[in-house]
Order: sequence, then structure tokens, then C-alpha cells
Amino acid sequence: TVMLDYFPNADHAGIYAAKASGEYERAGLDVKIQAPPDPSAPLKLLQAGRADLAISYEPEVLLARDKGADVVAVGALVQKPLPSVMSLGDRAIARPEQLRGKRVGTAGIPYQSAYLRTILEAAGVDPGSVKETNVGFNLVPAMISGKVDATLGSFWNYEGVDLQRRGRKPRILRMDELGVPTYNELVFAARRQDLDEEGASRVRRFLQATARGHERLRKDPATGVDALLEADDGLDRGLQTAVVKATLPVFFPADEDRPFGYQDPAEWNAYERWMRESGLLTRPPGDRAPLTNEFLPGEGLDP
Repeated sequence: TVMLDYFPNADHAGIYAAKASGEYERAGLDVKIQAPPDPSAPLKLLQAGRADLAISYEPEVLLARDKGADVVAVGALVQKPLPSVMSLGDRAIARPEQLRGKRVGTAGIPYQSAYLRTILEAAGVDPGSVKETNVGFNLVPAMISGKVDATLGSFWNYEGVDLQRRGRKPRILRMDELGVPTYNELVFAARRQDLDEEGASRVRRFLQATARGHERLRKDPATGVDALLEADDGLDRGLQTAVVKATLPVFFPADEDRPFGYQDPAEWNAYERWMRESGLLTRPPGDRAPLTNEFLPGEGLDP
């Protein structure tokens, strides 16, 4: 059982492509893809043993571990941050310096506030001069209505693409280009206790099959979009196809010599250090790393 981070969408197209094309079956796996009851549930359900793997966010994995959860990221689904600073209209924000004196909408997530502070400080802007407004998940409506001048949290690959398709001409500034350490947006998380010999074999076969699903997606995005629409016929084919095409580059490591799902330990260390400096993590670092690449295609094998 794989617990998604949210409702089925283009971020999961490679997983659905793997399932629809029989990659999991050929790997000897019966994979159930399940949407969570709410976005905060995946890691909780994983810890409760209600899922074998959960798709979550790198910061959420680190926060869960800080609270004592022995979970580990076993592979990256999306390599780069998807949130952005986004704005619309003639007065759109072209540079972070232009946020001075502006109202910025966020979803009220603590690390988004820390992102905003880091971005402003890197741009030489006094954080006190910027008004952060919690608009929940109504980021796009808050921009369109003029309630805020910009948002931090709208995904460049989803809301950004949707707004472009609707002729709204969004101005998008990506997080990892504004001073926030880069990180893996989405990862596959597992309970460490489940990674015994049998569990490790299942995880390895799942990630290998998922890698093949993403290769199929890269060659023909329709393989994933068709499977997505079967899972949720309320999705818009045109939007999902456009989002898949926008996201394809960050489904794969920038270094082509690295396998699908690769997680850079140095980047994880830098991001975790930033979370500690931002006061988001309170416990001392644990003895066990929060990530492992040993289950990825071609990794963790004896030479």
C-alpha cells in the first residue's frame, strides 16, 4: 500500500504509469495506491502501519523524526522544491527586493514562514516590512482577488501552469533560486522497522518498477495521464498533461549518472541544518540518517 501525499495528480503520473503498464506486477508486487483523508495524514498512517510507503515532503519527514518517528526516506519522487513566490498582473513581483512593503499570502505552514524570512534576508529586505497573511490553501484566489500581492507556497508546476493556461501570466520565482537550500519536494518514506530482509526486497522492487514507470512517462506522458484519469475522472486531461510535461525534468536527478530516486546526502544535511537554524527542529540530530539510497536501482549492491 502506497499512501499518496494528496489526491491523485500529475506528481504521481509515473507511479500510475508503472501500475497501468504492469511494471509492479512484473516485479512480483500487488500495489494499492491510496489517497489520504487529508494532507496531514500520510506519515501518521505510515507510522500506524496502515501503509507500507507514504509519499511525503522532505521537511515533513524531518519534522516527524524530530518528534520521535523512526521513519526514513528511501527515494525521491520529485527532486526539487515546487513551492514558489508567485504574483499576477502589471505589478507582479520580478525580484524578491520588490516584496518590501507588500502583503504575502502563505498556507500558514511554519516552514513557509521561515522560507519567506530567509528569502527576504537574502534579498536585504527587513522581514518586518512585509506582511505575511495566512490564506490557508486559497493561495490562487487570494492572488486573483488582490487580497495579497504575492503568495509563497503555490507550486510552479501546478498552479503556475494552470494560471498560464488560463491567460493569467503569473510571475514565478522558484524557492531554491532565492536563498532557501534546495531539497527533495516529494519522497517515499518507510518505517525503519519494516526494512528487514523481506521488506527491503519489496521496497527495492517497488522503486525499480517505479523508475521504469517514469521512463515510460518520459517517452509518452499519455501513459501516466490516462492512468490518472482512470483513478480520478474529475481531473482535466489538458492540465494534467501540461503539468506532467513541466514536472518531467525534476522527476529525475540532474546528474544523469544517478539513479531515479537519488537523494543527495549533502543537500539533505544543508537543508536540515537550515531547519535547525530556523528553529523548526529542536532535538539533537539522531544517530541514523533520515535518508538512504540503498534500495534504488543499482544501489546498495556488493561490488
